[in-house]
Amino acid sequence: MDAVNIFLAEKGIYMLTVILFFLGMFGMAVCGNYMKKLICMNIMQVAVIFFFLCLGEKDGGTIPVAMEGAAGADDYVNPLPHALMLTAIVVSLGTSGVGLALLMRIKEKFGSIEEEDIIEKEKGEEADEQHDYQ
Repeated sequence: MDAVNIFLAEKGIYMLTVILFFLGMFGMAVCGNYMKKLICMNIMQVAVIFFFLCLGEKDGGTIPVAMEGAAGADDYVNPLPHALMLTAIVVSLGTSGVGLALLMRIKEKFGSIEEEDIIEKEKGEEADEQHDYQ
């Protein structure tokens, strides 16, 4: 039991990010509502960002600003993962905004954001177009 507790204390945060990522992936595969798919995509993005931020963590590290008492580079936390994840957050917000705009257009055109309803309406429109050509 002690081995399990030690493992969870050291690596448990990575397990949580993996669970969060696969929860988002499962939701995207199973949900038929496009809004829910967009939310699940955001959950996956948050899991990836959280994973990289956890990798950038360092025990006993300090902010990467020249300070007295910090002898060398080993005393500082690497700022690169944090900077990259700030960019990823901006990209995530952009994709969410574009996704919401597309959902609004889908709702205007089809009257629904349910995948099954949209597929049925598309098949109905294709059948009408083929009937018009004959």
